[in-house]
Amino acid sequence: MLSVIMVMLLASAGAAAAASPTETVQGAVKQVFPEQGGTPVQKVSTDQRRAQIRKAAESLFDFEEMSRISLGRYWTQVSQAEKDEFIRLFSGLIASSYMGKIEQYAGEPISYTGERVEGNAAVVQSRVVTPKGSQIEIEYRLNKAGERWAVYDLYVDGVSLVANYKTQFGRIIQRGSFADLLKTLREKAGS
Repeated sequence: MLSVIMVMLLASAGAAAAASPTETVQGAVKQVFPEQGGTPVQKVSTDQRRAQIRKAAESLFDFEEMSRISLGRYWTQVSQAEKDEFIRLFSGLIASSYMGKIEQYAGEPISYTGERVEGNAAVVQSRVVTPKGSQIEIEYRLNKAGERWAVYDLYVDGVSLVANYKTQFGRIIQRGSFADLLKTLREKAGS
Protein backbone atom coordinates (compact mmCIF):
# COMPACT_ATOMS: atom_id res chain seq x y z
CA MET A 1 0.00 0.00 0.00
CA LEU A 2 2.86 2.41 0.70
CA SER A 3 4.06 1.72 -2.84
CA VAL A 4 0.74 2.95 -4.17
CA ILE A 5 0.89 6.00 -1.91
CA MET A 6 4.29 6.93 -3.23
CA VAL A 7 3.28 6.32 -6.82
CA MET A 8 0.40 8.72 -6.42
CA LEU A 9 2.47 11.22 -4.45
CA LEU A 10 5.22 11.32 -7.00
CA ALA A 11 2.88 10.98 -9.94
CA SER A 12 1.22 14.20 -8.94
CA ALA A 13 4.52 16.07 -8.95
CA GLY A 14 5.59 18.52 -11.60
CA ALA A 15 2.61 20.75 -12.18
CA ALA A 16 3.08 24.34 -11.21
CA ALA A 17 0.00 26.46 -10.71
CA ALA A 18 -3.18 25.16 -12.33
CA ALA A 19 -6.65 26.61 -12.42
CA SER A 20 -7.99 24.00 -10.01
CA PRO A 21 -6.64 21.37 -7.64
CA THR A 22 -7.80 18.58 -9.97
CA GLU A 23 -6.08 20.20 -12.93
CA THR A 24 -2.93 20.48 -10.84
CA VAL A 25 -2.97 16.77 -10.07
CA GLN A 26 -3.99 15.73 -13.60
CA GLY A 27 -1.32 17.89 -15.21
CA ALA A 28 1.32 16.48 -12.94
CA VAL A 29 0.28 12.89 -13.59
CA LYS A 30 0.52 13.56 -17.31
CA GLN A 31 4.04 14.94 -16.88
CA VAL A 32 5.26 11.95 -14.92
CA PHE A 33 3.22 9.30 -16.76
CA PRO A 34 2.96 10.24 -20.47
CA GLU A 35 0.68 7.25 -21.02
CA GLN A 36 -1.96 9.18 -19.02
CA GLY A 37 -2.23 11.67 -21.87
CA GLY A 38 0.93 13.72 -21.57
CA THR A 39 3.67 14.37 -24.09
CA PRO A 40 5.84 11.29 -24.63
CA VAL A 41 9.26 11.62 -23.06
CA GLN A 42 12.58 10.37 -24.35
CA LYS A 43 13.98 7.15 -23.00
CA VAL A 44 16.25 7.94 -20.08
CA SER A 45 18.15 5.91 -17.54
CA THR A 46 16.49 4.89 -14.29
CA ASP A 47 18.63 7.40 -12.39
CA GLN A 48 17.67 10.20 -14.78
CA ARG A 49 13.99 9.25 -14.50
CA ARG A 50 14.19 9.28 -10.71
CA ALA A 51 15.92 12.65 -10.74
CA GLN A 52 13.17 14.04 -13.00
CA ILE A 53 10.46 12.71 -10.70
CA ARG A 54 12.25 14.02 -7.62
CA LYS A 55 12.59 17.49 -9.15
CA ALA A 56 8.92 17.48 -10.15
CA ALA A 57 7.88 16.36 -6.66
CA GLU A 58 9.83 19.19 -5.07
CA SER A 59 7.99 21.69 -7.25
CA LEU A 60 4.53 20.52 -6.18
CA PHE A 61 4.69 19.03 -2.71
CA ASP A 62 4.78 21.10 0.42
CA PHE A 63 7.42 19.03 2.19
CA GLU A 64 7.65 21.60 4.97
CA GLU A 65 3.95 21.23 5.77
CA MET A 66 4.19 17.44 5.49
CA SER A 67 7.15 17.56 7.87
CA ARG A 68 5.37 19.85 10.33
CA ILE A 69 2.31 17.62 10.47
CA SER A 70 4.34 14.41 10.70
CA LEU A 71 6.26 15.75 13.70
CA GLY A 72 3.14 17.04 15.44
CA ARG A 73 3.89 18.66 18.80
CA TYR A 74 7.62 18.03 18.40
CA TRP A 75 7.80 20.56 15.55
CA THR A 76 7.76 23.48 17.99
CA GLN A 77 10.35 21.84 20.24
CA VAL A 78 13.22 21.71 17.73
CA SER A 79 15.49 24.40 16.31
CA GLN A 80 15.20 25.79 12.78
CA ALA A 81 18.41 23.98 11.82
CA GLU A 82 16.91 20.69 13.04
CA LYS A 83 13.69 21.42 11.14
CA ASP A 84 15.65 22.12 7.96
CA GLU A 85 17.59 18.88 8.30
CA PHE A 86 14.42 16.94 9.05
CA ILE A 87 12.66 18.36 5.98
CA ARG A 88 15.64 17.43 3.80
CA LEU A 89 15.84 13.91 5.21
CA PHE A 90 12.08 13.33 5.23
CA SER A 91 11.63 14.40 1.61
CA GLY A 92 14.62 12.26 0.70
CA LEU A 93 13.12 9.29 2.53
CA ILE A 94 9.92 9.56 0.54
CA ALA A 95 11.79 9.82 -2.74
CA SER A 96 14.46 7.17 -2.18
CA SER A 97 12.34 4.56 -0.42
CA TYR A 98 9.67 4.24 -3.06
CA MET A 99 11.02 5.77 -6.26
CA GLY A 100 11.84 2.41 -7.80
CA LYS A 101 8.26 1.24 -7.42
CA ILE A 102 6.79 4.00 -9.55
CA GLU A 103 7.40 2.18 -12.80
CA GLN A 104 5.35 -0.77 -11.48
CA TYR A 105 2.22 1.37 -11.76
CA ALA A 106 3.03 3.30 -14.92
CA GLY A 107 0.21 2.96 -17.40
CA GLU A 108 -2.45 1.94 -14.89
CA PRO A 109 -5.77 3.73 -15.42
CA ILE A 110 -6.33 6.74 -13.16
CA SER A 111 -9.74 8.36 -12.91
CA TYR A 112 -10.61 11.55 -11.06
CA THR A 113 -13.84 11.12 -9.16
CA GLY A 114 -14.34 14.38 -7.31
CA GLU A 115 -13.02 17.65 -5.94
CA ARG A 116 -13.92 19.68 -2.86
CA VAL A 117 -12.57 23.17 -2.34
CA GLU A 118 -13.10 25.13 0.87
CA GLY A 119 -11.17 28.36 0.85
CA ASN A 120 -7.47 27.55 0.60
CA ALA A 121 -7.94 23.82 1.20
CA ALA A 122 -8.93 21.16 -1.30
CA VAL A 123 -9.36 17.42 -1.69
CA VAL A 124 -8.99 15.71 -5.06
CA GLN A 125 -10.40 12.20 -5.22
CA SER A 126 -9.05 9.66 -7.66
CA ARG A 127 -9.00 5.96 -8.31
CA VAL A 128 -6.31 3.66 -9.69
CA VAL A 129 -7.20 0.28 -11.15
CA THR A 130 -4.42 -2.28 -10.72
CA PRO A 131 -3.58 -5.00 -13.25
CA LYS A 132 -5.50 -7.47 -11.07
CA GLY A 133 -8.59 -5.27 -11.27
CA SER A 134 -8.61 -4.00 -7.70
CA GLN A 135 -9.49 -0.35 -7.20
CA ILE A 136 -7.45 1.91 -4.96
CA GLU A 137 -9.08 5.12 -3.75
CA ILE A 138 -6.67 8.06 -3.49
CA GLU A 139 -7.43 11.45 -1.92
CA TYR A 140 -4.93 14.24 -2.44
CA ARG A 141 -5.03 16.90 0.29
CA LEU A 142 -3.88 20.28 -0.96
CA ASN A 143 -3.39 23.78 0.42
CA LYS A 144 -3.22 26.92 -1.66
CA ALA A 145 -0.28 29.23 -1.08
CA GLY A 146 -0.62 32.30 -3.26
CA GLU A 147 -1.65 31.00 -6.67
CA ARG A 148 -0.13 27.55 -6.20
CA TRP A 149 -1.85 24.41 -4.98
CA ALA A 150 0.50 22.09 -3.07
CA VAL A 151 -0.07 18.53 -1.89
CA TYR A 152 0.54 18.08 1.84
CA ASP A 153 -0.99 14.62 2.40
CA LEU A 154 -2.52 11.62 0.66
CA TYR A 155 -5.13 9.23 1.88
CA VAL A 156 -5.03 5.81 0.24
CA ASP A 157 -8.12 3.75 0.96
CA GLY A 158 -8.72 6.02 3.96
CA VAL A 159 -5.19 5.84 5.40
CA SER A 160 -3.15 9.05 5.70
CA LEU A 161 0.48 8.93 4.57
CA VAL A 162 1.43 11.77 6.93
CA ALA A 163 -0.43 10.28 9.92
CA ASN A 164 1.39 7.00 9.32
CA TYR A 165 4.75 8.78 9.47
CA LYS A 166 3.61 10.82 12.47
CA THR A 167 2.97 7.61 14.41
CA GLN A 168 6.35 6.14 13.45
CA PHE A 169 8.27 9.32 14.20
CA GLY A 170 6.48 9.85 17.51
CA ARG A 171 7.49 6.36 18.66
CA ILE A 172 11.13 6.96 17.82
CA ILE A 173 11.17 10.30 19.65
CA GLN A 174 9.31 8.92 22.70
CA ARG A 175 11.72 5.99 23.00
CA GLY A 176 14.74 8.22 22.55
CA SER A 177 14.98 11.76 21.25
CA PHE A 178 14.62 13.92 18.16
CA ALA A 179 18.33 13.33 17.56
CA ASP A 180 17.54 9.59 17.38
CA LEU A 181 14.92 10.28 14.72
CA LEU A 182 17.40 12.30 12.67
CA LYS A 183 19.97 9.52 13.06
CA THR A 184 17.43 6.95 11.85
CA LEU A 185 16.51 9.10 8.85
CA ARG A 186 20.18 9.70 8.02
CA GLU A 187 20.80 5.95 8.07
CA LYS A 188 17.82 5.33 5.80
CA ALA A 189 18.96 8.07 3.44
CA GLY A 190 22.54 6.87 3.48
CA SER A 191 23.79 10.40 4.14
